[in-house]
Amino acid sequence: MTVTPAGAPTEKPGTPGGGGDGPPPRKGGGARAGSASPRARAVRRFRRNRLAVAGSAVLGAVILASLLAPLIAGHPNAVDLDAVREGPSGAHWFGTDTSGRDVFARTLHAGRVSLLVGLAAALGAVVVGTLFGSVSGLLGGVVDNVIMRIADIVMSFPTVVVILVLAGIVGPSVTVLIVAIGLTQWPVAGRVVRGVTLLLRDREYIQAAEASGANAWWLIRKHVVPAALAPVTVTGTLAVAQAIMLETTASFLGLGVRPPQASWGNMLNDAQNLTLIQTMPWLWIPPGVAIAVTVLAVNFVGDGLRDAVTPGGRT
Repeated sequence: MTVTPAGAPTEKPGTPGGGGDGPPPRKGGGARAGSASPRARAVRRFRRNRLAVAGSAVLGAVILASLLAPLIAGHPNAVDLDAVREGPSGAHWFGTDTSGRDVFARTLHAGRVSLLVGLAAALGAVVVGTLFGSVSGLLGGVVDNVIMRIADIVMSFPTVVVILVLAGIVGPSVTVLIVAIGLTQWPVAGRVVRGVTLLLRDREYIQAAEASGANAWWLIRKHVVPAALAPVTVTGTLAVAQAIMLETTASFLGLGVRPPQASWGNMLNDAQNLTLIQTMPWLWIPPGVAIAVTVLAVNFVGDGLRDAVTPGGRT
């Protein structure tokens, strides 16, 4: 038995105020959750979006299959004259087209072209939009008005018309598609970056940097671009889906990728005859499903990113 002085409180070791070492705090408590970084909270919100996670998995599978197309399916333009217009079989999983080419191989290889156009065009649109939007927001005044009116004019032109004009001048190609889509889609990212820049322009640290002699380019690199990175990432992700759809439309109209190079759009163009659509659905179903699945997955990822980076979202 432990004897204590009269009137002295007896406390068990490990309890608050008892002088002993208490049990370690439980992991995952409120203090830890409250101290999580914004990036960690955004990742948690994204993971809780099941559609976004599923879209990421599907998009990753499409990209991987497209990159490994030469190993998985062989050459897309290999002609088998003994298997012209044959339906799906063990030798040709998706059947063959009117030239005896394997539709499965062409679908996988076409994904490389369509994804390249989507990613490159979206990247170009984001870079141009970030540059113009940040300059417009920082400088304001006449510069802001001129850039925004240019953006309005660009948005008023249909992208397909721009592709048509450029294809008529220099000929249809993948490069023409990337340039045309990038130059007509930048106003979306530009408006987003401009809005972020207008919010930052009146902050004290921005004014202090300007008073210290910092120029506009330094402010853009050090403050505007990091602040606008999250919303611009969301905008760029959705622009990928838009660019894939525009490439498909242009190639279907004969303004995009030139045969025999395969793209999902010109594969649909090969099957636009009504008789082929009715009698040989394997010519248009694979590229059509590939377009729908890829665009849907990209949109799901974009929606998940938008919810993840939204201030005030659930942790």
